[in-house]
Amino acid sequence: MNEFLYNKKIEINPDIASKIILEPYVTEKTFNIIEKENKLSFIVHNKANKGQIIKAMKIIYEAEISEVNTFNTIRGKKAIMKFKNVDGARQLATNLGLV
Repeated sequence: MNEFLYNKKIEINPDIASKIILEPYVTEKTFNIIEKENKLSFIVHNKANKGQIIKAMKIIYEAEISEVNTFNTIRGKKAIMKFKNVDGARQLATNLGLV
């Protein structure tokens, strides 16, 4: 399963994208950055890089991401993504039923 993530030239398809983006991560703090900073956080595969995360978000949610910050937590690798669209984070959070 991890082989695809080590190959940086592999074409990301919806099956691989769903293995990269695991689940949304919402806490009180992350809920505040949805509104204030147009950012949304997800738990991602622990070997995924920022480029793969951006491509996976575009394939799964059709979202344009301008920047990604990643770090490891107890729950796994967390990615905080800033959306290009002004209301992108709020719209996606609403569609996912997080807000």
